[in-house]
Amino acid sequence: MLLTMKIALVGSGNISGTYLENAQKFKSFEIVYIADLELARAEAQAMKYGVKALPMSEVFTSDADVILNLTIPAAHGEIALQALEAGKHIYNEKPLAVKLEEAKNMLDLATTKGLRVGCAPDTFLGAGLQTARAIVDAGELGHVVGASLHMLYPGPDSWHPNPAFFFQVGAGPLFDMGPYYLTAVLHLFGAIKRVSAFSSTARQVRQGTNGESFTVETPTHITAILEHITGQLVNVTMSFDAYSGTNANIEVYGSKGALMVGDPNMFGNTQKLRTDEVWQPLENTRPYFENARGVGLADMIQGIHQNRPHRASGELAFHVLEVMHAILAAAQTGVVQHIQSCPPRPAALEIEAADLL
Repeated sequence: MLLTMKIALVGSGNISGTYLENAQKFKSFEIVYIADLELARAEAQAMKYGVKALPMSEVFTSDADVILNLTIPAAHGEIALQALEAGKHIYNEKPLAVKLEEAKNMLDLATTKGLRVGCAPDTFLGAGLQTARAIVDAGELGHVVGASLHMLYPGPDSWHPNPAFFFQVGAGPLFDMGPYYLTAVLHLFGAIKRVSAFSSTARQVRQGTNGESFTVETPTHITAILEHITGQLVNVTMSFDAYSGTNANIEVYGSKGALMVGDPNMFGNTQKLRTDEVWQPLENTRPYFENARGVGLADMIQGIHQNRPHRASGELAFHVLEVMHAILAAAQTGVVQHIQSCPPRPAALEIEAADLL
């Protein structure tokens, strides 16, 4: 028998609407509360989606089972620790936290209290990357030797009215978009054991569409090499300084073929497979082709009921965070960085399992 868990959503920004709409797609949870530092914003979303608005002072003492943390990254750790102290499971938007120490404290506290920590992105559970995973696991590419990840973009200052926060420490192209790409290759190959990197900043001062200038505080063009524990070597380029070229967002290379994978920020990417001279489009064979943000939360709740690990786990998100910090450290020092954490490779989301969420 499926027991639906009650969710209290914290943070009523733009992404909250996606989670509130998508909640109707899943049987495992129901969003019943929404809270925000600005109660009026929470009340507006509550009225729109038929949930109850709460002041922040009441959210942790409510009867919610899980806190869905959609606050700004700098608040992810603080909110999560409060939730865990109150006996609630926690599911964070990415990244898990900004500081590694804060993220480790979160995982340690959850272990002590017997609670779950989950974290976005969950796009790797979508049709595109699950289809890619099935191809890799079936050996269609032969021995997989590596991959390339490309995220090249002129920067959000080209459209965002107040883009300065994208260029602060804890953001930039790596922390903003890196979790999608790194989680994708962790899902395909498993954990990363060491990294090397270089970085640059094309412009020290940038300007938003509102005309206000701001100082760039973090590298805006980063190139890294990752070595996975299973031997694959992965090239990574993350940029807020450049337009994209002809490469796919993700390319996987093997002894028998190659695979193009689309944007890991999306659920239903179109794949292309090459096992001779011609690239052939592939039909996605797994569910969640449309936007399904919240599937990671649904899987965490199912994992609690079934007493099994969940896929978008805190341990996986911590590993992503450690790798991102290591990339910046390698770029700054010129020294190869060894990764300490080593989470298990998440299980594939089979069709039968997806049907239960």
